Amino acid sequence: MNRKTFLKRLFQISVAGAFPVMYSWQIEPFWVEFVERKLPVKNLPGELIGKTLMQISDMHVGNHFDWNFLIKVFQEAKAFHPDFVVYTGDYVSWESEQQYTQLRKVMQYVVRGKLGTCGILGNHDYGKNWSERHIAANICDILESSGITMLNNAQQESHGLNLIGFEDFWSPNFNPLQVMKEYDPAKANLVLCHNPDVCDLDVWNGYQGWILSGHTHGGQCRIPGVITPVLPVRNKRYTSGEIDLQDGRMLYINRAIGHSRQIRFMVRPEITLFTLTQF
Repeated sequence: MNRKTFLKRLFQISVAGAFPVMYSWQIEPFWVEFVERKLPVKNLPGELIGKTLMQISDMHVGNHFDWNFLIKVFQEAKAFHPDFVVYTGDYVSWESEQQYTQLRKVMQYVVRGKLGTCGILGNHDYGKNWSERHIAANICDILESSGITMLNNAQQESHGLNLIGFEDFWSPNFNPLQVMKEYDPAKANLVLCHNPDVCDLDVWNGYQGWILSGHTHGGQCRIPGVITPVLPVRNKRYTSGEIDLQDGRMLYINRAIGHSRQIRFMVRPEITLFTLTQF
């Protein structure tokens, strides 16, 4: 091999190697997928058939990526005119009080539902070591002032759809039995639970229906059919998408709109738009 051929092949290899890096750093983290699917709900009132529910999860507003893209995506999401919107935690990646200012700016463009808008907290909303209650309380205040009803171990019925919200599994306020002791199976129920590992705990009081989660980001990077190397859950089945829990419960894990770090490979950020149907 002469010098010219060697340099040509070296250049080709360098370009081929650089593309996946650039793609996973500068393209896929900002290439949001709007996933549309049906959500069959037991006891759903007839007037809610065909209504839409949008799930937005894991915004992670902070200094780990350019969060201004969330504003653009929120504007795109509004074009779907959702009837309900639910936010399933991790609004910030906490470092300092700067995140309050950043979150307020993003929430000026908040996506609201025509019939209801609810949210729950994630572990990152509790500050350092997921233990700072005052940070979570301040974030709740910002979200409430933006028109999001926060369900902290609480439930709220809106136009016949009963939304049940858990506090985060890793937080000091985690107490799902507080709300599940009042679970009424005759209602059209839907549970919001940031960390899907809660599905494996004995806290459900016979609940049957859908659970909407986030937290995993789908792993952010994966080799399809081979490996998802990083998952912040004990149960490694809980990656993303729909999972049948085989006991009358169905789990959906949203891949997140934001990122813990600005890198994604084969796991595009997601906003989910469900169409409500009767079970």
